[in-house]
Amino acid sequence: MQAVTVHDRDAGTGGLALTELPYPHAAENDVIVRVHAAGFTRGELSWPATWTDRAGRDRTPSVPGHELSGVVAELGYGTTGLTVGQRVFGLADWTRDGSLAEYAAVEARNLAPLPADVDHVVAAALPVSGLTAWQGLFDHGRLTAGQTVLVHGAVGGVGSIAVQLAREVGARVIATGRSADRDTALGLGADAFVDLRADRLEDTGQVDVVFDVIGGEILDRSAALVRPGGTLVTIAAPPTVRPEDGRAVFFVVEPDRATLTGLVQRVRDGRLTPAVGEVRPLAEAPAAFAPGPAGRRGPGRTIIRVVPEGTA
Repeated sequence: MQAVTVHDRDAGTGGLALTELPYPHAAENDVIVRVHAAGFTRGELSWPATWTDRAGRDRTPSVPGHELSGVVAELGYGTTGLTVGQRVFGLADWTRDGSLAEYAAVEARNLAPLPADVDHVVAAALPVSGLTAWQGLFDHGRLTAGQTVLVHGAVGGVGSIAVQLAREVGARVIATGRSADRDTALGLGADAFVDLRADRLEDTGQVDVVFDVIGGEILDRSAALVRPGGTLVTIAAPPTVRPEDGRAVFFVVEPDRATLTGLVQRVRDGRLTPAVGEVRPLAEAPAAFAPGPAGRRGPGRTIIRVVPEGTA
């Protein structure tokens, strides 16, 4: 099968290449998915799990990408709950070969059924961003109706879904970003917008939850905005400045079939729209990783279409 692989951690994105790999092995409780569309995170090449397995052993050449949508091609021994030919989407294990390939081995529990009326490209943009937004807001931030949440990076993949989910539960949403993001953020349902380059973040006043995807100085300054009993949630880095009378949580997203099922139902109902940007073929995945104009052209998540549109 064809797959994007990386061999040398010092080579950066220049070390990514489209190569031939053996068809993956289906371990116990695994599913082999024929990948139709895949998502990736540009920072993956800096993650230890890209280079080593759970025991710390070198696992190169590695296949990056961990979001996928496709069709079940094979079931491993003992796998239940899914069937061959079923449409699925979900999150591949961080320490195993990922989704930028024609086939991927994934634990069945990390996959959810994909309804026939949801496109594979849309589904591939949902697992990391959707699960991160949900877990950050509700599992860790404990956001409820009537509260106020400050969402940093509100028009990115994670932030845009966080704004929509927070709005759905009846929270007041303050979005942040650059000036060009204002109309998009307000269109997603944000009640107010803060331009991080032109406005004073501190003028937002205190909030119940801060959901941060940026880190650095913005994360540090946000701690003072959390009202007593509130929560600062971040996926960027463990906070070094904590709220005076509140909680600070750093987390890494986890697979969750039930949450994925709820998220995709919202997509079907028109209550949730993942931010899909450019769609590129598998052969262009190495270039899509690159920083700057070669890798990113416009807003939204870049999704890799592995199987041509219209193919069963």
